[in-house]
Amino acid sequence: MAGKNKKKKNDPSAGVLATNRKALRDYHILEQFEAGIVLTGTEVKSVKQGHLSIQEGYVNIDERMESWLIGCTIQPYEQGNIFNHNQTRERKLLLHRKEIERLFGKVREKGFTLIPLKVYLVRGKVKVKIGLGRGKNVVDKRDAIKKRESDRDSQRAIRNHNG
Repeated sequence: MAGKNKKKKNDPSAGVLATNRKALRDYHILEQFEAGIVLTGTEVKSVKQGHLSIQEGYVNIDERMESWLIGCTIQPYEQGNIFNHNQTRERKLLLHRKEIERLFGKVREKGFTLIPLKVYLVRGKVKVKIGLGRGKNVVDKRDAIKKRESDRDSQRAIRNHNG
């Protein structure tokens, strides 16, 4: 069927609404978790249109063992009128209690933080992939850039040699 631009079920990019490339550049991601997110009706519609930013976001766990997504913006829904949402409100994340307790213990250690990596759809539900990360220093960032550039150069040389 030529001309059909349909995504496969197992395609990892199917349903991805937003990614946080800055997080992978600034942090060593040690573990990843999938969490549900509590959204209002206009927020869901706006997110499904791709009107969200998770670049400046982070996850906080409070003393009541609840996880919150802070600093992410969801633009108002165009047809939302008076029922529109606050763009920068804190949104609750849905994780298992044991996961939250484990993450709370890790975050209290020095240098660890929780950051949103990706927002995507799973069977119509909005999910957030959060990562437990440790901040990179300037030397680590430079090493990563050098490695990426050398890989790119070697791929280019292979492609030019075979072509």
